[in-house]
Amino acid sequence: MTTPFPFTAVVGQDDLRLALLLNAVSPAVGGVLVRGEKGTAKSTAVRALSALLPEVSVVAGCRFSCDPAAPDPGCPDGPHEAGTGASRPSRMVELPVGASEDRLVGALDIERALAEGVKAFEPGLLADAHRGILYVDEVNLLHDHLVDLLLDAAAMGASYVEREGVSVRHASKFLLVGTMNPEEGELRPQLLDRFGLTVEVAASREPDQRVEVVRRRLAYDDDPAGFAARWADEEAAVRQRIVAARELLPSVRLGDGALRQIAATCAAFEVDGMRADIVMARTAVALAAWAGRTDVLAEDVRQAALLALPHRRRRNPFDAPGLDEDKLDETLEEFGGPDDDPDPDPGPDGPGGGGGQPDPDDAPQGDGDTAARPEAGENGQPRPSGAGEQSPVRASEPFRAKVLSVPGIGEGAAGRRSRARTEHGRTTGARRPKGALTKLHLAATVQAAAPHQRARGRSGPGLVVRRDDLRQATREGREGNLVLFVVDASGSMAARQRMSAVKGAVLSLLLDAYQRRDKVGLVTFRGSAAEVALPPTSSVDAAAARLETLPTGGRTPLAAGLLRAHEVLRVERLRDPARRALVVLVTDGRATGGPEAVALAGRAARLFAADGVASVVVDCESGPVRLGLAGQLAGELGGTAVTLDELRADSIAGLVKDVQRRAA
Repeated sequence: MTTPFPFTAVVGQDDLRLALLLNAVSPAVGGVLVRGEKGTAKSTAVRALSALLPEVSVVAGCRFSCDPAAPDPGCPDGPHEAGTGASRPSRMVELPVGASEDRLVGALDIERALAEGVKAFEPGLLADAHRGILYVDEVNLLHDHLVDLLLDAAAMGASYVEREGVSVRHASKFLLVGTMNPEEGELRPQLLDRFGLTVEVAASREPDQRVEVVRRRLAYDDDPAGFAARWADEEAAVRQRIVAARELLPSVRLGDGALRQIAATCAAFEVDGMRADIVMARTAVALAAWAGRTDVLAEDVRQAALLALPHRRRRNPFDAPGLDEDKLDETLEEFGGPDDDPDPDPGPDGPGGGGGQPDPDDAPQGDGDTAARPEAGENGQPRPSGAGEQSPVRASEPFRAKVLSVPGIGEGAAGRRSRARTEHGRTTGARRPKGALTKLHLAATVQAAAPHQRARGRSGPGLVVRRDDLRQATREGREGNLVLFVVDASGSMAARQRMSAVKGAVLSLLLDAYQRRDKVGLVTFRGSAAEVALPPTSSVDAAAARLETLPTGGRTPLAAGLLRAHEVLRVERLRDPARRALVVLVTDGRATGGPEAVALAGRAARLFAADGVASVVVDCESGPVRLGLAGQLAGELGGTAVTLDELRADSIAGLVKDVQRRAA
């Protein structure tokens, strides 16, 4: 068995360690979402937490970890008699992003259920995680149907498996911990709200701290057992402190003054619903217990707000998480009551004792994004990087877009845009299962088994069912697509009012792509070349940031932009062949670079038509004299053209519902 990296050996990351420890003290806090760049010890800290949790007492032989003091009356392995059980270490169960539904919730033996009426059930990860930790790395990449199952289990404290009239229920209460890199996409709001606390992590820019990180990691890799032994005393001290805090927790008093501050803070930051108030209250109580106190102080309320509210303030995926700490302090001071401590401590001490938001001095200082951000000039304005280039303009107010869909039926990743054959959706037929049976088509199964009943010697009322009789239901649902934006940023598009409207329209479609679980990419062209401003990604935040800082000016290398987009799609097809693409070309159709520029653009556009790529051209041409070049380009692409006015009028989706017609 691999020796985990010690929790107390993690360098820095005070907020992360504190949030995890508070959940260890009080699982009712509701779990932790850890957001941050790659390589910041997110997974290391979470995996190390399980070694600190106290052992749990379980009913011997129960696959569902029932508590012997209060066994679940509906346990599939029950009924259990209350009594003494066996102790085992707390489990940390990892949910892989690509896990199947059966792996998560468990599976019924459909053949035995139909033939014998027996509920033969193989537990899944939700059963394994009961009374432990369920850890989801890259939780933002989890498929929607798995997210739905997690939401149900988290809300009800139980997991239900329903298959063709046969149902199994078992308890499933777990500490949900997720890690994610925001560059790869955001979480659905419903799942985001289920996490009690959230922390942002970033690598330290302090050389001495980075040196210590490397030193400890190398020492651990050379001798994991020896390294863990050197930290055994610190680990034992934290474990004992968790036990003591758990015992103290019922005695902690949450006074009226602290409750007023919690309610006022949630109201001041306009969070939705009442879950934030409840989570803040539980977190403040856990903070007091962790500090060894029996009264909740103002410092506990402040720290609880910094951990529980940032992710609940987001109104759309383009909002940056975080709190205005000055506003927080003003609210706490205004609604402070007699229960408050007049001279609060900076926060709990000991392992994970630091709190608050990361120091601004620790924020990333690198230049990894400089290719997409023009260098700042005077007055903080971006400095043009080439001849004729103008400063970026702000996007106009985004609007609600209707559905843009790719014609036909695909087989891509589950989403909410185009028609596809999926594991979830309406049943359209039946087939023999290629592997494990996941969705039984009952009528087709009975129909397949019925002619063989006499030959199989059926004598009683039960149906004799064999493996060959089982039929898998085929279903039609929705898939996510790759929406590739190809944006003309040349001088002909540089009119500030027009470019602002263009950015607002693209921003609206980006928001729609987020809601429909698409991948997005951004190709821009201006001057003498085209560039991939954003490779295909699930992060609409990153796309919106690139769009906001997009400068304009120079010539119009339209053919280069189309060829670069075609190359992006070629590479992406190799990576994800099942995901279909929709190209959104935003241009006025003009092309410069010689007498053959328009013809070259037309030849490049025909490459998309030959590959069967769905496309729509947003015609940005304005003025009394219009050449209609964008419409001609749409014809070469085999797509549809809409004017910028039609796009602003929120009518694009109706016009592009079937963006490409193929010959019969």
